Amino acid sequence: MSRLLLTFCLLLQVASAARLTVKVEPRWGDRPLVMDGLSLATADQEEMSVSRLAMLLSHAELQKADGSWIGARDWVALLDAGKGKLSFELPEIPAERFTALRFDLGLDEATDRSDVTQRPAGHPLHPDVCGLHWGWRGGYVFLAIEGRYSRAAGEAGGYSYHLAGQACRGTIEVPVELDLRGDLVLTLAFDARSVFGASHRIDIAAADSTHSGDAGGLAQRLADNAVRGFSVLKLEPDLSKPAEMMKANSRVPALLAGKVPAHFPEAAWPADNPLTEAGVELGRVLFHDVRLSVNGTQSCASCHAEEHAFSDPRRFSLGAEGQPGTRNAMPLANLAWKPAFFWDGRSPTLRDQVLRPIEDPLEMHERLDRVVNKIGDLAPRFGEAFGTAEITSDRMARALEQYLLTLIAGTSKMDRTVTGGERLDELEQRGFELFFTESDPGRGIKGADCFHCHGGAHFTNHQFLNNGLDGDAPLADEGLARVTGKPADRAKFIVPSLRNVARTAPYMHDGRFATLEEVIDHYDHGIQSSATLDPNLAKHLSHGGLGLSDEDKRALVAFLKALSDEPQVPASR
Repeated sequence: MSRLLLTFCLLLQVASAARLTVKVEPRWGDRPLVMDGLSLATADQEEMSVSRLAMLLSHAELQKADGSWIGARDWVALLDAGKGKLSFELPEIPAERFTALRFDLGLDEATDRSDVTQRPAGHPLHPDVCGLHWGWRGGYVFLAIEGRYSRAAGEAGGYSYHLAGQACRGTIEVPVELDLRGDLVLTLAFDARSVFGASHRIDIAAADSTHSGDAGGLAQRLADNAVRGFSVLKLEPDLSKPAEMMKANSRVPALLAGKVPAHFPEAAWPADNPLTEAGVELGRVLFHDVRLSVNGTQSCASCHAEEHAFSDPRRFSLGAEGQPGTRNAMPLANLAWKPAFFWDGRSPTLRDQVLRPIEDPLEMHERLDRVVNKIGDLAPRFGEAFGTAEITSDRMARALEQYLLTLIAGTSKMDRTVTGGERLDELEQRGFELFFTESDPGRGIKGADCFHCHGGAHFTNHQFLNNGLDGDAPLADEGLARVTGKPADRAKFIVPSLRNVARTAPYMHDGRFATLEEVIDHYDHGIQSSATLDPNLAKHLSHGGLGLSDEDKRALVAFLKALSDEPQVPASR
């Protein structure tokens, strides 16, 4: 995690200050926690796994020798085992001795209900950073723990526990002698097993989900267990040099003034490639230039058509030489908020992504150096955009990046409803309610359960998940596992945004579903069990699926259509 801005309110003037780095090691009893491995055990479950473990912490304080506490009430931190965010820093601490550290699991009510759109890019409470914001419902999840379980009788299922609200907020206090006359590294253990039995025994099969609603106090029992899971592993001097803080350029570029909705969270716009009229126009020209392909027959726009919300209506695009691709072309919108690119996330930045199709044998199949030579007539445009007429592949990437960042989707009927300019009709409203309602037959709650993966202003959690398209049989496309080499990432693909979804058929990474109705049928009763299936989907298997009625499905389709912007007249070429 990047260094957090935390200034302790000092009771005494001190000559110097220190920094405490706190690392958290997830464990399962006496051993490190291995994510996604179906080999853990509690008293009630013979086998289980943990595929997600994330939490929000706040109100860090240190206890002085006289028993008083100093700290920062506005401090927050994110821990996420899956994302490798397992540390936080407390800088500018008085160079004194302390006897304990304490912090809250969860947020105070004011912070919990604060305006998410005001959080700068990179902030722990930014929804695209933490993935713990409830989305349109408002408020945050304080602790999310999800996974799979299997009983001796062979029954399998998934569990999903999301704890939120002041009743689930608790305080962790760790006694530890801290001599902060020098920087220290404190390593804490968090025993995930404690969530299921520290003080209250949790029978997963009897209650495999909670989202802090009325569940007989289940969420509160889980929260009470969780705060008991922290303990000291080790304390050592910090011999590293503090890293320079990176300040993200989170202001909306002037060229996009009025195009980015106020209810969008902030984005980290590239500070080293500011959007200019000349740069954006050069990017648009390159996007439509067939000379980027080996034989002058294909441009970026060939597979990302503006009239289809910059997607391809074909299941698989054809390359410049007629060669079929293997995945459906992803639509292009709101790319400044995306953490990774391609279905398998192999490109970490948009600037990296835009050049890859040019050299891909299944796409444009050209060399970048040849493209640079072929577009020499664009030298004056490069001069206008970058100050000199030199044409390079890096400048091509920067121009394409600038253009693509201007493709904003945020004028749908849903957006107009949020801003008060329009209202969803009765069928759309019913779809909205189903979309954002948990499916929990055991408690009489019936919903479509879409919001776990498609909540928030962008209708995606930006995570890589297995959505049950195929079982454990050999796959032609291993998804994220092809990039990471990890078996736990098998069949995981990035969750796409549902914005413009009515205009971007076909659906899924391989375009197997032609209609929204087919997609809904898949999630209703077509989920295939596998070792890496997302727990939020696996939990429905034991209940025979969602059990949506035909009217429910029509309502969902109506709501999904309300997430699409009106088609625009294609820009002039």
